[in-house]
Amino acid sequence: MCPVASRATAAIASLRLTLADLVRAHGDAYRRAHRLATVHTVALRAIAACRTALLGGRRETCDHCGTTRITYNSCRNRHCPACQSQASARWIEARRADLLPIPYFHVVFTLPHALNPLAQGNPRVLYTLLFRAAAETLLAFGRDPRHLGGTIGVTAILHTWSQTLTQHLHMHCLVTGGALSADRTRWMRGRASFLFPVKALSMVFRAKYLEGLHRAFEHGDLAFAAGTAPLADRAQFAAFLAPLQSMSWVVYAKRPFAGPAQVLQYLGRYTHRIAISNARLISLTDGIVRFRWKDYADHGRTKVMALSVEEFLRRFLVHVLPRGFVRIRHFGLLANRHRRTTITRARQLLGAAAPPTSSDASPAADIDPTRCPICRQGHWHVVEILRPLAPAPVRVAFNTS
Repeated sequence: MCPVASRATAAIASLRLTLADLVRAHGDAYRRAHRLATVHTVALRAIAACRTALLGGRRETCDHCGTTRITYNSCRNRHCPACQSQASARWIEARRADLLPIPYFHVVFTLPHALNPLAQGNPRVLYTLLFRAAAETLLAFGRDPRHLGGTIGVTAILHTWSQTLTQHLHMHCLVTGGALSADRTRWMRGRASFLFPVKALSMVFRAKYLEGLHRAFEHGDLAFAAGTAPLADRAQFAAFLAPLQSMSWVVYAKRPFAGPAQVLQYLGRYTHRIAISNARLISLTDGIVRFRWKDYADHGRTKVMALSVEEFLRRFLVHVLPRGFVRIRHFGLLANRHRRTTITRARQLLGAAAPPTSSDASPAADIDPTRCPICRQGHWHVVEILRPLAPAPVRVAFNTS
């Protein structure tokens, strides 16, 4: 390790570690040592530059006490942990108008780990199939008269990681505990504590996913390289799929939420979560990253994992999504093309009033971000716009701001 990197690592070990600090100290070296996809390079550079002079900012002064501060711009990259809390809050407020006074269920669809190598080379294809198979399975059960007999609403959120940053492809789905009849004249209420049988969901989900994967192979939509290269042969691919057709695929349904407030709390935890948050990072010393993780196989106990910085970055980059890939999607009643009319109709049939506005429902909405926290009387006013620095490689340095 070079002397500059060593000093940066020592500084990071003594202060609260963030992902940006780690990338600033080791991102350049990692990029030089590995051939990365463009989305990986963009993510690393954005995270390193976030809230630094590289992106520009503004100088602000309080109009009461005269305090001056400099605020640098955020990178807004969706893989940056420092930029996700505000994005999550804005998204949740936008979804508040969609909530109905009914039970909501949380259903999780998980892909077998045997598909992980194929997903690494074909993330867009396999992730899209996961959305499609999970949504089609839920909508089919909703339309079945033995269950609800109508159109349900589904919000699906893709997660690709485990607590240890290994690949764990799964879909979190928020599902309405009721459905709108085909002629839109009735609201079909479901049972309060039960949605659909999970074993049946698992079987249908497995069949739909494998059918889609086989179709992608036949259409030439899959790329094969390195460890997956033998699968380009039709017989080898069929042999690869054979054991997946007989094994049980994990589908898990949790108990329903108690009400809209709990639904929003759930959305806040899952919608804009990334592979690892800054709060889980502990230290970076001598090229070793330590972070907290929950071991759900051991009653959810919190443990500490140590990885080399190279392995840590490799695992993190596995979860960078393809460019433009949408990881939160809506289906059924909540499909974007007709959500406003279907939710309005469902609310009419339920005899429910429109939900409160964000200013009425969220105490956080009353907090004035322009108020000076020093004197608590004045307000910040921009006195100077700081232009971004000329684009240049991010140097190894520790930013204490």
